[in-house]
Amino acid sequence: MTRHICLHGAESTGKSTLAPRLAFRLGALVVPEYGRTYAEAHGTEFDEIDLLAIFDGHVAATRAALAQNPGWLVSDTDPLMTQAWAVMLLGRRLPEIDLWDEPADLYLVPAMDLPWEEDGTRLFGSDLARRQFMDVAIGELERRNLRWAWVDGDGNERLENALAAIRAAGLL
Repeated sequence: MTRHICLHGAESTGKSTLAPRLAFRLGALVVPEYGRTYAEAHGTEFDEIDLLAIFDGHVAATRAALAQNPGWLVSDTDPLMTQAWAVMLLGRRLPEIDLWDEPADLYLVPAMDLPWEEDGTRLFGSDLARRQFMDVAIGELERRNLRWAWVDGDGNERLENALAAIRAAGLL
């Protein structure tokens, strides 16, 4: 049985840096952030069609990884973050994503204790927008009553705190 960990939360909090490091320590497969790949190919002027394409991409990539029957899977975001994007960009939830029911076993939410870095795909860089985005993202987890934990620190400390959260959840 695969144990699935998902990194979740606001932009520029180190999710994409933490994912491969965490996967290495766990011997896990990684599902990269599909939204970033999509944004790099199509731009960041997202509408409902774009967000649903990102949703479909997340689902397909995760299912393909799970079909390999890994012991561990680390996802760099999932459809719940796409729903957070819908709330932030469109001001509403997408019913197709609300119907999705394949969540991870544990969501790790990196704290906003790292400086904002513009990379050409990020949209919410002000302190206020970042906080709002984080609140919406956490709201998605709480709305579904999913297990999640904060992860803070920099570099190795952040990695060790992520592993500690996984242990505390009884998954490691």
